[in-house]
Amino acid sequence: MADIDYFFATVSPYTYLAGTRLEEIAARHGATIAYKPVDLAAVFNGTGGVLPMNRHPSRQEYRRQELPRQAAKLGLPFNIQPAHFPVNMAPSSYAFIAAQRAGGGDLGGLVHAMTRSVWADDKDLSDDAVIRACLEEAGFDPALADSGLLQGAETYVVNTEEAIQRGAFGAPFYITADDQRFWGQDRLEDLDEHLGKIKT
Repeated sequence: MADIDYFFATVSPYTYLAGTRLEEIAARHGATIAYKPVDLAAVFNGTGGVLPMNRHPSRQEYRRQELPRQAAKLGLPFNIQPAHFPVNMAPSSYAFIAAQRAGGGDLGGLVHAMTRSVWADDKDLSDDAVIRACLEEAGFDPALADSGLLQGAETYVVNTEEAIQRGAFGAPFYITADDQRFWGQDRLEDLDEHLGKIKT
């Protein structure tokens, strides 16, 4: 069992804002990470959540203010109205799963490349060429975008069902081996502190 099960969505702005801080935290504590891309809409539907576009206007307006604030705080470029959002996240998720099976690259870097392509680079993450570029940037074979699609689809469903069953209701969501749950990039410091306690 991994020290941290990481449930994320390849088009989530909050997953983008997490950057590679999870990987830095894990390295500091000698912790392992199990990356689990999920269908975020299905997670919302399965846990009583609401897609951003269907939320009350006051919640939508808060999101429009908070995301740029958090990005500025973290020093990350951010476009609150990306040219290609929402898009189908399944192809990028399948490619991520194929890369995970193949190994040899930087999975944390791949998560960040994919989310950055949407929220900073105005690229269409459902486009095969964009997915290939993300794979290559993270040190993976770009051809993985075309491999293992059936297994990727099956794993994607399993990840999503697991997320719901284990209490995840958004992304990014981190669950430790002792079942402590941390929701959102703004809880990474709490995760860091918790890992420090259980590793001592």
